Amino acid sequence: MQTEPQNEHQWLQKLVGEWTCEIECETEATMGPDQPSEKATGTESVRSLGGLWVVAEGQGGMPGGGAATTMMTLGYDPQKQRYVGTWVGSMMSCLWVYDGELDTSNNVLTLNAEGPALSTEAKTAKYRDVIEFKSDDHRVMTSHMLGDDGQWHWFMTASYRRKP
Repeated sequence: MQTEPQNEHQWLQKLVGEWTCEIECETEATMGPDQPSEKATGTESVRSLGGLWVVAEGQGGMPGGGAATTMMTLGYDPQKQRYVGTWVGSMMSCLWVYDGELDTSNNVLTLNAEGPALSTEAKTAKYRDVIEFKSDDHRVMTSHMLGDDGQWHWFMTASYRRKP
């Protein structure tokens, strides 16, 4: 079995490299209204796996305190014609499974997942992580949760800059 990388796989290779990260999280979803957003910093190392996948390992502080390690895998499934992947973090026991698509500008990858609700782990919620390339050396990921009101609510932004 030998799969040749397609354009969709090649798009993922833009993520490969060493990155610094600044994170801002909304705290209202977890700590109540009228709380200021929290900030943290970190690094991310992204490598290619056969030109078909990328594996991203992040290290840094969590907004609100504490160190965390995260691991993301992203690929493209030609059978499904969808981007697929996973995300895990040292701060939780949930395996997040991604399903997504690239927009027509080829700059924005939207990844959908389902996992524990921010308000209570007894309930699940739908999530959306959006990765947007501002330039080859700057990308932003925003995270949203689908609320009971049927609207997507922002709760996190991570701004990545490629290390020189």
